[in-house]
Amino acid sequence: MANSKLQLFQKRRLRVRNKLRKVNDGKLRLSVHRSNKNISVQLIDDVQGVTLASASTLEKDLGVVGQNNRDAAAKVGALIAERAKSKGVEEAYFDRGGFLYHGTVKALADAAREGGLKI
Repeated sequence: MANSKLQLFQKRRLRVRNKLRKVNDGKLRLSVHRSNKNISVQLIDDVQGVTLASASTLEKDLGVVGQNNRDAAAKVGALIAERAKSKGVEEAYFDRGGFLYHGTVKALADAAREGGLKI
C-alpha cells in the first residue's frame, strides 16, 4: 500500500533532522514550520531541550496581515535573527523539516542571514 502524504512528509522530516544531528557540533537548531497561511520558526537547544526564541507570522505586532508570504517570511527571519542576537546566539543550523528549501522557507533563511545569524 502506498504511503500517505503525511507519512512521506514525516519520513522526509526525520531524514533531514537525523542528517543535521550528525553534523551539528553542539549548535542550536533553527527549526521552521510552514503552513499554507503562516510560517513560524524556533531557536531550540536540543541538549537542554528548551526553546530560546521564536517568531511567527501570527504575532500581532509584526504587522504582516495581507502581505505576500515571502515578504512575511522575510520579516519573521529578520525578527528571529534579532531575538537570537539578544540572547547571545551567533550561529545555528537550519532545520527546514520536511519542507523544500525554496519560496517562503528560503526567504526566511536569507533574511535571518542578513540579520546577522550565521546559518
